[in-house]
Amino acid sequence: MSLIPGRGKVYVVDDDEAVRDSLQWLLEGKDYRVQAFDSAESFLARHDPREVACLLVDIRMSGMSGLDLQDRLIERRSPLPMAFITGHGDVPMAVETMKKGAYDFIQKPFNEASLLAIVDRMLEAAQQNFEAQQQSAAREAMMARLTSREAQVLERIVAGRLNKQIADDLGISIKTVEAHRANIMEKLNANTVADLLKIALGPSSAKS
Repeated sequence: MSLIPGRGKVYVVDDDEAVRDSLQWLLEGKDYRVQAFDSAESFLARHDPREVACLLVDIRMSGMSGLDLQDRLIERRSPLPMAFITGHGDVPMAVETMKKGAYDFIQKPFNEASLLAIVDRMLEAAQQNFEAQQQSAAREAMMARLTSREAQVLERIVAGRLNKQIADDLGISIKTVEAHRANIMEKLNANTVADLLKIALGPSSAKS
């Protein structure tokens, strides 16, 4: 998976060549990597979901609209931060897109400072999403190393059960529980019970 080189990658989707060229020139001049598409369909066909990136998309296009593209990305559970390019008459429509998770909307003609600030915020969010996905994948890989019995023991450790109670629950000896605990700690790379709980509970434990 790629990390952000320079100042990040920005996808631009607009069927107006002049707008695409203008945005690409502006963003590349500020050291962003830019990939431009003339339609939502071509973007979907070539978009790499592993990229740390954000999306600027025209709300009105021939073929699939920006609204349709947003719906398609929602269906795919894409974490890609997106902002809509709008004309004055599209503002109410753009507000609706924000209710569905769009990051912001940018009115034509563009205010350069505002546009760059939005892109910076979206790329920061994209990096955070990427790191969260990496952490989740690493956690899932560690959890997958546990045997079914170790998973049962871990479930009870998380529930606050003592070794004797776990032994009674599972019909095994306390020494066997202790052996499972040691294996679990090693496989999950946990030095303390607190570490173990953080890994087992995932991101939700950090928020609580």
